[in-house]
Amino acid sequence: MSQSNNAQDDRALRDSLGMFATGITVVTARAPDGTPFGLTVNSFNSVSLDPALIVWSLARHLPSADIFVDCEYYAINVLAHDQQDLSQRFATRDIDKFAGLNCRDGLGGAPLLDGCSAWFECRNTTRHEGGDHVLFLSEVVRHDRNPHDPLIYFGGQYRRLAP
Repeated sequence: MSQSNNAQDDRALRDSLGMFATGITVVTARAPDGTPFGLTVNSFNSVSLDPALIVWSLARHLPSADIFVDCEYYAINVLAHDQQDLSQRFATRDIDKFAGLNCRDGLGGAPLLDGCSAWFECRNTTRHEGGDHVLFLSEVVRHDRNPHDPLIYFGGQYRRLAP
């Protein structure tokens, strides 16, 4: 077993955190001028059923951070197993992430991506500073799902659920 007690060793910490399997989401919102924004996020989790609350986090240094901090609504799009290309697209900077995509507007105009396993339309209610990230505690206003298996990320690689 490999151990690292140096909290500043970012690579070792990332490798350790990578041993926790997560789903992959694309969080979307609209800027006040109507421009759609989106980014790949795997720091998403349920918090409460009553009231319906979720949490996710975003690096404060990202250019789109202020859009998500200031918007009233955003959408959490849970990617399906065949949407690895969307995960990579929304993790890439300086491209038109929505070019050629089929999506519809959710609350506040937040884009809902077609073909996802699930969608959560959320009210941006509470934010907390957490180190180099902003934590978003959000009220789920509407949600829906499809029978598609989710895209999984584990050990630095995309995975699928076992049959």
